[in-house]
Amino acid sequence: MGNEAAAMAQEAEQSKEIIHYLATNTFLGEVNMQTMYMTWIAMAIVFVLFFAASRNPKLVPSGLQNVMEFFVDFLNGLMEDNLGGVKGRKYMAPFIITLFMFILVSNEIGMLPQVGVHWTSPTNDINTCFGLSLLVAFSAYLVGVMQQGIGHFKHFVSPSPAFLPLHLLDAVTKPLTMALRLFGNILAGEILLIVLYQLAPWVVPELWVMFSLFIGFVQAFIFTILALGSYALAFAGHEE
Repeated sequence: MGNEAAAMAQEAEQSKEIIHYLATNTFLGEVNMQTMYMTWIAMAIVFVLFFAASRNPKLVPSGLQNVMEFFVDFLNGLMEDNLGGVKGRKYMAPFIITLFMFILVSNEIGMLPQVGVHWTSPTNDINTCFGLSLLVAFSAYLVGVMQQGIGHFKHFVSPSPAFLPLHLLDAVTKPLTMALRLFGNILAGEILLIVLYQLAPWVVPELWVMFSLFIGFVQAFIFTILALGSYALAFAGHEE
């Protein structure tokens, strides 16, 4: 696999592409292998972060445990504010925390130095972003039915059946805008970084990397907030 990946990377470099997706034909169709590799790495990083932070927890946290607890407490607060209190937070915490951390890590790894590995963000691929937004959209309906039964769908005709077309339009456009917002910001950041390294290889790219790291956090936060908005309907009436 290593030799195959290296050959595909060299071929991509020769094609003069700005972003190398390493598109490969498989029995599943055309697959962007670079996205697949980076997705696996992002998942591994998230796993290692949580494993290392929780391996020997201390009453007074420090180092990595302190950082991870900051993110967990931050997300718990968002969930309690948007999902009707403690019940909604306990129900959704594993998924929401994992979703946020995966998107955050995915956004940031594209900023790593290109030494030995061609680092790119999985979220610079529209397929990844659409996959995440569709996951949120369909799982929100699933959670809604589990919490409220088939009556969950009555919001499509609320406050009047005349609003059904608008609610259906919102159901289609919301995942679309979530995906495009995340994809556009991350892809634009990586393309601009490549251009800056070609035009001014010193200082300016490093400043842009620091700004892009902040943007990566902001985009993970925005995506998570929009996801919480989708799940909020499932916990409506459960305020504590």
